Amino acid sequence: MDEKEVIIIVAIAIPVTLVIIVIVLFSVFARRKNRLLREQEEAKKVFDRELAESQIEIREQTLRNISWELHDNIGQLMTLAKIQAQMSLEKPEMMIEVSETIGTGIDELRALSKLINPEALKSLSLKQAVSLEIERFNRLKFIAAQLTVNGNVFPIESNTQIILFRILQEFFSNTIKHSKASSLKVVLDYTDEKLTITAADNGIGFEKDDNFMGIGLKNMITRAKLINSFLKIDSVKGEGTTLHLTYKFA
Repeated sequence: MDEKEVIIIVAIAIPVTLVIIVIVLFSVFARRKNRLLREQEEAKKVFDRELAESQIEIREQTLRNISWELHDNIGQLMTLAKIQAQMSLEKPEMMIEVSETIGTGIDELRALSKLINPEALKSLSLKQAVSLEIERFNRLKFIAAQLTVNGNVFPIESNTQIILFRILQEFFSNTIKHSKASSLKVVLDYTDEKLTITAADNGIGFEKDDNFMGIGLKNMITRAKLINSFLKIDSVKGEGTTLHLTYKFA
């Protein structure tokens, strides 16, 4: 094989090799792109599923709250007003008490109407939604609850807000049902970069191997990851439980 033939072969081989390399690289890129798209689609499906479940759980919790308030609070007030009205037939001066009891019932109904209207709930900010929960706990004397808001309230995308609120609602539910706590303190700390949420009760606490919060705790952790948040639960037996959640705005 003379030098000319070698040059011709090399001249042909180089572009062919380059074409093969380009085809291989394109194939690898296409596969990676398709895999990434599939992962993104799956992540979106997971997020949408968790969002839908959170919305359903919030509605169910809202309906339970309404049921409790109608039966245990407003129902009792109306029963008391009826008894007072009957007694006022013999003691007219009791009509003042009847009026006060009915007035209290009307105030409770107004507060309850905020929960009944789903569109109103959708339009609430995280701060407003948490405030309503805290007000309800105090009004019904479930627990002595306190909300502190630090910094300038930063707007949060509505779907993310729903998941954040559901995480907190799950913690509140566990506190009231299981912790035997007398106080609950919630802090929303806003900065330009992030929102830090702390919720602490002074209940019986639990140890890590107790699996105290079970599926509820797992759901909270899963949902926090979906919105790229860091969630940690600290608890000390006999001292209480604290939720720490950090959500970065960008």
